[in-house]
Amino acid sequence: MASNAATAPAGAPQPKSSLRKAAQRRSTIAFLMALPLIVLIAALVVYPTGYAIHLSTLNKSMEEFVGFENFEYLFERETFWMVVWQSCIFAITAVVFKALIGFVVAHLVHNIPLKGQRKWRGMLLVPWVIPPAMSTLAWLWLFDSSYSAFNWLIEGLGGPRVPWLGETGWARFSVILVNVWYGAPFFMIMYLAALKSVPEQLYEAAEIDGAGWWQKMWFITLPMMRNIIAITVLFSTIVTFSNFPIVRVLTNGGPIDTTHVFATYAFKLGIESSDIPLGAAVSLFMFPLLAIAAIFILRDVNKRGNQG
Repeated sequence: MASNAATAPAGAPQPKSSLRKAAQRRSTIAFLMALPLIVLIAALVVYPTGYAIHLSTLNKSMEEFVGFENFEYLFERETFWMVVWQSCIFAITAVVFKALIGFVVAHLVHNIPLKGQRKWRGMLLVPWVIPPAMSTLAWLWLFDSSYSAFNWLIEGLGGPRVPWLGETGWARFSVILVNVWYGAPFFMIMYLAALKSVPEQLYEAAEIDGAGWWQKMWFITLPMMRNIIAITVLFSTIVTFSNFPIVRVLTNGGPIDTTHVFATYAFKLGIESSDIPLGAAVSLFMFPLLAIAAIFILRDVNKRGNQG
């Protein structure tokens, strides 16, 4: 038996154990290469999160442990629940419109000849490349109560002046509009990359079978893009929930705190009102909401991956 194993031909297949060792070696090398990034994430995310949890259990002077009193105080305030409602409405509405606009624009750009696509991709990405605080300042001038360019156009067409930032409904609309303008190009470029990966043979086979535009969209395009759509929506939801510069520059939470989101309300309580533990408690409240969204979306992605 031993002599037969020793005299095995050179071209014989390698045993499974050697393949397993090679795979383990590659995974170990990959982990070591990713280790610096893991340490960086731990330093920039895990530690601040743990410190924020610690701060939320202290009193205003940060000298005494008070447990969950900061959270109990927030739960009893109507303004806090208005911020929760406003944050959810802001994030859900903005993400839905960004996803729809990005999907439509990605298809329009995808159908442009290749030479013209580069030009359009560059121009459409400009809103996303500009720092949000800087672009929001331009929108602030467009919404200005006295010299609004939008009101100038509306009055020129015979319409009434609009209190863009002075009335709750219009202020919320303005904040969502600016966020959609800023974030839609990100959806567009992600969806465009997904469209590039869809094999043309699938569309050709569908045409041979007599499928129309809607059938190709429903049975080919959307199934091939669904994982990219889910991941993009999740990422945008996280960023939108924690959005600070757009609300801060455009409305600063007004009028009467009706446009505050978690980030700006935490800044108001923690920095402007000098109650850092209470501000930390506000900022921590978004984690359960985002965790629920992340678990729901990623679980769906994993199911689709296992089915594939």
